[in-house]
Amino acid sequence: MSRIISMREAIREALALEMARNPNIIYFAIDAREGATGISTGLVEKFGKERIVNTPIAESSVVGLGIGAALMGLQPISEMMFEDFAMLAMDHLVNNMGTWNYLTNGQYNVPLTVISVSGSGQLNGSGPGHGQCLQPLFMSVPGISVCAPSTPYDAVGLLMTALKGKNPVFFSVDTVLLGNSKGEIPEEDYTIPFGQAKVVKSGRDVTVVAVGKLAYHAVDSAAELEKAGISVEVIDLRTIAPLDKTAVLQSVAKTGKLVVAEESRVVCGVGAEILAVIASYDPAMLKAPAIRVAAPMIPIPAAAHMEAWYLPNKDDISRSIKELVS
Repeated sequence: MSRIISMREAIREALALEMARNPNIIYFAIDAREGATGISTGLVEKFGKERIVNTPIAESSVVGLGIGAALMGLQPISEMMFEDFAMLAMDHLVNNMGTWNYLTNGQYNVPLTVISVSGSGQLNGSGPGHGQCLQPLFMSVPGISVCAPSTPYDAVGLLMTALKGKNPVFFSVDTVLLGNSKGEIPEEDYTIPFGQAKVVKSGRDVTVVAVGKLAYHAVDSAAELEKAGISVEVIDLRTIAPLDKTAVLQSVAKTGKLVVAEESRVVCGVGAEILAVIASYDPAMLKAPAIRVAAPMIPIPAAAHMEAWYLPNKDDISRSIKELVS
């Protein structure tokens, strides 16, 4: 049996299920009890104010409290209302969260899950500071895993893996997918291992490796180009740290052509890392120069029509694929 629900509902239900099982899970967020992002809505009624904790409006304290609780044996969750706000907690996210196990030679673990709402696309004029996709910043931090689910099913499976683990996780949820992505969630428990990408669609001519909602754009592009006789393979990474290098290399070895699609900016992005992997392994795999579809190196415009221009989309992917096969 399964149900079709939104990603937000799926994450909330998964949290409630695991919190009921594990009394050590505690939730820290600005307006956690009020459910500002909708992720923690209703949890305070089930688990009380001792476990659903409103923090000061200071992201450094949100993550710092989580690290401290984890070091004391709890399984905390710290929520970032916007991924941009995580910049205010970078000392903890970069210098502390992933280092304790290493620095103490395994004596201390930090089983902290940081849930971050990432990206833009609501076209509501939020502008810079409330809509950046900053996932690649965190894939360069040692000691942490970085999740970027595109479906409710993947969100639940990855979150369950995070909450049952002993290591820190940065769980980046796309702001558009949070409310708009709907999918089947089975009644039975399941987990999804980190570092295991998903082949959403098989193909022979071009590989598209996508992150987050760009996986949907890639599937739409592939369906459109199929009518023109172009066969596209779409890979949804699901986690960017660890990165499923094997899945990417196997697909590129088959197609010889690659497009990487992400909402984060093009410089030092996921695409750059994937191209570095291919260059280190066997650059001759590519029969044509790879193309990166990503946001440009400018701040996010506040005007809705300019925000739409800024964000990479299906047409960008289709245009890149056509360029590779022409």
